[in-house]
Amino acid sequence: MILVPLALLLSGCINPLGRDTTGPEPRPPRSKPQPSRNFAWGISTASYQYEDPAVKPGDADYFSTDWDILISQHGAPEKGNALYSWTHFDKDIAALKKIGVTHYRFSIEWARIEPRKGEFNEEAIRRYVGMARRLKEAGIEPVICLWHFTFPAWLYDKKNPKASNWLHPEARSRWLSYLDKVLPALAPHVNYFAPQNEPNGQITTAYIAAQWPPMMALAFGTYWKAIDASTGMFRDAAVRIKKIKPTAKVLAIEALPWWEGSPLDPGGIFYTTMIHGNIDHLDRVYDVCDILGINYYYSQHASPTSLIAEAWRRGHNYSMMGWYIDPNGLYKEICRVGNRYGKPMMVTENGIATRNDAKRVSYIRDHLAAIGHAIRDGYDVRGYFSWSLADNYEWHYGYKALFGLAKMNPETYERELKPSAYFYRDTIRANAKVSALEAIKPTPAK
Repeated sequence: MILVPLALLLSGCINPLGRDTTGPEPRPPRSKPQPSRNFAWGISTASYQYEDPAVKPGDADYFSTDWDILISQHGAPEKGNALYSWTHFDKDIAALKKIGVTHYRFSIEWARIEPRKGEFNEEAIRRYVGMARRLKEAGIEPVICLWHFTFPAWLYDKKNPKASNWLHPEARSRWLSYLDKVLPALAPHVNYFAPQNEPNGQITTAYIAAQWPPMMALAFGTYWKAIDASTGMFRDAAVRIKKIKPTAKVLAIEALPWWEGSPLDPGGIFYTTMIHGNIDHLDRVYDVCDILGINYYYSQHASPTSLIAEAWRRGHNYSMMGWYIDPNGLYKEICRVGNRYGKPMMVTENGIATRNDAKRVSYIRDHLAAIGHAIRDGYDVRGYFSWSLADNYEWHYGYKALFGLAKMNPETYERELKPSAYFYRDTIRANAKVSALEAIKPTPAK
């Protein structure tokens, strides 16, 4: 029901703001693989999904996000203390060292840094800096994401959703102040910065599907305003990152499933909609990025029946969330991004929700093989990041969607590695010196 009007809007049949959504023109020449760069073997996480608050209402450091408001309104499952990564980050580092990753992507919680408008928690900034420094000391390159889905609660106006989050009147000025606080502190220890994580997916979910704050349905004009605001804030961050540390790499991280056409989609309206969901944000920021991050989990036929049926899909070819497992879709998405934007790429998220860890091993192996295929065909892919380190809080799915290479022992907080973590470790070891001119060779599943 939601997608038909959205399709009309994004395919150009309805276009109230007169957008040119045809993409970058002229298209740049495709980036060529560089033999001197070692491949980044990583894991991705997010602050809200991993960190315990370590504070309670009334504490000086207490903070709240828009997602906490949603939970308080019974719009999402309780989060609790997640994986205690704020107070037990040492457990994360120990697990990362066992797996042998070279890079680790984690995010900074804006609300923790600025719990009240204009008031900054200097101790929280120092702790995030310490996390980055400790990773470096452990031989792991930190990749910092400056925004991963959540906003400080003071940017969320429950009475006026059109003036919330991205569109709050003070969002951009406060974002600039936040950047000016955290970037100089982090820059000495960080070489990779991602201004935002999957803004394309978050904006659609928030302003069209009414599932995430500010929970607006079919708000097409507001959708475009949020795209504008998020791209402006992304570009602000890119400028500041380069000014503070010219050698730093700026990453875009976008949700990029592979969409197939469907005979149940006459005229290709749904297909056009989904393609625009992939490109509307990236088209506006790719030029200020050094690396384009592809978050890929599944492929899907672009039709109303396919999208509706997702919740009921089960079996060998699907994750526990009903997502179709399609490694070749990752290959095709790498080709499309490489051809469209002409930039180096990384697969910044890839993983499967499943209780069957042997299935996770096969999933990782087959998707790495697809990346190797793309590299062999001349596409400049410079890294792979698994989602995720341990089973964690997965937004509307709560703790039911099991993506982790490990699970947390609730008594010791240790991250207990699953067989898939050891498979990933062995693959990293076997490809320790792989460069972007070599095809990845996943180790055989045991």
